[in-house]
Amino acid sequence: MFDYLVVGAGFAGSVLAERLAADGGRRVLVVDRRGHVGGNAYDCYDDAGILVHRYGPHIFHTNSRRVFDYLSRFTQWRPYEHRVRASVDGRLVPIPINLDTINQLYGLSLSSFEVERFFRSVAEARDPVRTSEDVVVSAVGRELYEKFFRGYTRKQWGMDPSELDASVTARVPTRTNRDDRYFTDTYQAMPLHGYTRMFERMLAHPTIKVMLNTDYREIEGVIPYREVVYTGPVDEFFDCCQGKLPYRSLVFRHETVNAPVFQPAPVVNYPNEQPFTRVTEFKYLTGQEHPRTSIVYEYPCDDGDPYYPVPREENAELYRRYKAMADATPGVHFVGRLATYKYYNMDQVVAQALSVYDRITGAKRPAENGRRALASTVAAAAVQPTV
Repeated sequence: MFDYLVVGAGFAGSVLAERLAADGGRRVLVVDRRGHVGGNAYDCYDDAGILVHRYGPHIFHTNSRRVFDYLSRFTQWRPYEHRVRASVDGRLVPIPINLDTINQLYGLSLSSFEVERFFRSVAEARDPVRTSEDVVVSAVGRELYEKFFRGYTRKQWGMDPSELDASVTARVPTRTNRDDRYFTDTYQAMPLHGYTRMFERMLAHPTIKVMLNTDYREIEGVIPYREVVYTGPVDEFFDCCQGKLPYRSLVFRHETVNAPVFQPAPVVNYPNEQPFTRVTEFKYLTGQEHPRTSIVYEYPCDDGDPYYPVPREENAELYRRYKAMADATPGVHFVGRLATYKYYNMDQVVAQALSVYDRITGAKRPAENGRRALASTVAAAAVQPTV
């Protein structure tokens, strides 16, 4: 008899399994449909011997000391600050838009004060701000919206920004300085030996058993357990009885290049002319030295594994119906992106899982910025989801 069946071996499931076993003394069975632990954060060595992220780049960043300290039990860290370039008008310029972006794009030499005036001069007032288009145009104007945001968003979501909730682009920063880091969190680092090794250590507890290549429904009624931690799609749990929740998916095209470097930045966005949204070069992320390099192209699509909840009001209303059903289901804890139909960064999933464990065990902990970060979840990770 297991105390808990944990469905899914990604961040939400693995963190709760580890806490329930190591801190709570429970016997835990973890099952996952895939043949590996780590969920979408899974990394592995390709045929060339280069460490790659199978499901696209996963960049760890957080302001939560609790989250960072917790994960530090299972990994050493490699300091890493993420930088992204966008291919616009034949140039690779910094994104988020900053002082250098404007100066390089327009051949100017503005100061920080002058670029503030520039943004004010091109911004178009929108009242009320309802859509993603409203957010961007009211901040940087129509031209920059067309160059950086509209095409990327159309590819990423299969919809025009005017059709998407304001949350998609509401947290896209516009900087008047030269800071070209994609994130500004207190803690920015990559697991020294990769995410998969971190997950393996997390789950290496004598009272945790892991079954891969297994749908949890295959073992229902066969292996006894008391309660469930469910991290899969919430609509699937209820057999889509209210209708199917929409997601966007991705197709990844991995390549190995016979050169030590492929591009001048870890990630290059292609908002306009290309069918893919971005290209990632993994050696920047991992720090690995190798005479060849591996990259991945990302192509958003409708069909495939669910990655990104589509942020529209009708979808939120459908999820609310499923949430009411989930709240009324005893003995099942719904945790993570798919189970709560929200786009969480990795650290926010960890924070949510730790909070659920506190609730299960009745533990009380002081509020800290990780909890606050969770409360202000990025609904769609701007126009470029990164994790």
